[in-house]
Amino acid sequence: MTEKLALNDYPIHELIRSRWSPRAYSEQSVEQEKLLSLLEAARWAPSSYNHQPWSFIVATKDDPTEYNRLLSILVEFNQGWAKTAPVLILAVAKVRTDDGKTNRHAFHDVGLALENLILQATSFGLFAHQIGGFNGDKAKTEYQIPEDYEPATALTIGYPGDPQSLPDGLKERELAPRVRKPLQEFVFTQKWGKTSFLLKD
Repeated sequence: MTEKLALNDYPIHELIRSRWSPRAYSEQSVEQEKLLSLLEAARWAPSSYNHQPWSFIVATKDDPTEYNRLLSILVEFNQGWAKTAPVLILAVAKVRTDDGKTNRHAFHDVGLALENLILQATSFGLFAHQIGGFNGDKAKTEYQIPEDYEPATALTIGYPGDPQSLPDGLKERELAPRVRKPLQEFVFTQKWGKTSFLLKD
């Protein structure tokens, strides 16, 4: 296992420091009760008007047919490493409310639910990697996703594995330090681009 703690400038919770997105997974299965806890954590995320616009399609290696079906919607590059994860999930956003209005917060709220899920996973020693590289049209057809819903992201979940099992290019990325923009680049006051007074010396 590779530990990649955030190099934070200010104190943050240890779950946030510890969370990162590996591509190398062990063969160990994710216990059903833990997987249910992850989904329960997602269930209790906040959402605009409490619309709860998230749905999740879940596949595990316990059912190879369904696992390979979900794996097939990923782009080929992502299939190459994601196939080692014991759990695959497709997160779907309901983009219209029941009265037909556009829910412009839907993807934001799905993101909140996934962050709950991911932090709960981290508390169990599990890790998740969200994947934008998938075929949304294929997912809609394959799973008969209704018109008012849009696939938002896929993700892998599992116990971390050996980075040395990855091809060279991915191995380097797996072992590289985590990097984030400094707060000065995105926390503003008075106008866009003016660094907030909070960050002045």
